[in-house]
Amino acid sequence: MATATGALAILFWSCLALLTSLSREIPTFEALAITFAIGAVTLFLCFLPRRGVMGIARAFARWPLRAWALAISGIFVYHALYFIAIRLAPAGPVTIINYLWPLAIVILAGVLPGGDSRLGWPQLVGGAIGFGATVLLVGFGGIALGSDALVGYGCALACALVWGLYSVLNNRIGATGSEPIIGVCVAVALLGAIGHFAAGETFVMPDGGAALSLLLLGVGPVGAAFAAWDHATKRGDIAVLGALSYATPPLSMILLVAAGTAEPSWRLALATLLVVAGAALAAMPGGARKLRMRPAA
Repeated sequence: MATATGALAILFWSCLALLTSLSREIPTFEALAITFAIGAVTLFLCFLPRRGVMGIARAFARWPLRAWALAISGIFVYHALYFIAIRLAPAGPVTIINYLWPLAIVILAGVLPGGDSRLGWPQLVGGAIGFGATVLLVGFGGIALGSDALVGYGCALACALVWGLYSVLNNRIGATGSEPIIGVCVAVALLGAIGHFAAGETFVMPDGGAALSLLLLGVGPVGAAFAAWDHATKRGDIAVLGALSYATPPLSMILLVAAGTAEPSWRLALATLLVVAGAALAAMPGGARKLRMRPAA
């Protein structure tokens, strides 16, 4: 059941690129603050009927400090980088580079201490294939290569590494309960507001389309998805979750192309297939698929 919950998060994240691109007129930290505030309200309303205010408060108290620090820093940094990437570079290539994170999960699970995973040839070859997809997109032209775009692609690659690291470490910590993600969303929203003023951003009032995109982002990819992923990475099969994640890049690209946000091209299609193939190969029994979940106390 926990792994199925993670699959729901993956479906929500398939919409992340499209919704973020449709709200790109909103400054980065302003968008962070708005979407995570909506996410916090969404999660509170989801947990309240089942857990009650006192149950939510007890769940907050059970989380160790390191779990709070990991969740807040991981989710804030990932989204700040992602929103910056979407605003600086074309959505299609950014999406493919960002979705190297399933591959990062499998490889980091075999590298970081504290787990039972080991790297084997499937993980190494899969990593090479995923890297090849990035080289195909960025290294041989065919996409925007201005200085802003290159910074965007770099942010997208950093996104993949940050989310892979967060997912594996979250699995190792295994803090009980997902209700504290409400507090994490509140903290990220506050950090976004601080960043908005610190960076000197000009507040932009969202128009109808941007407002709807921010609302959907907050409810789905930012709100419900993170509670689902938190629960799944603690109680589910992390290798199966990595495998299910392979569906996210093609689904994201289909939505972007259908909405006219990304131009269809053979290069983009081939890079998508390489990312999926590399991640699938990396999850083969060579070490990383043997990762066992830490039981939640």
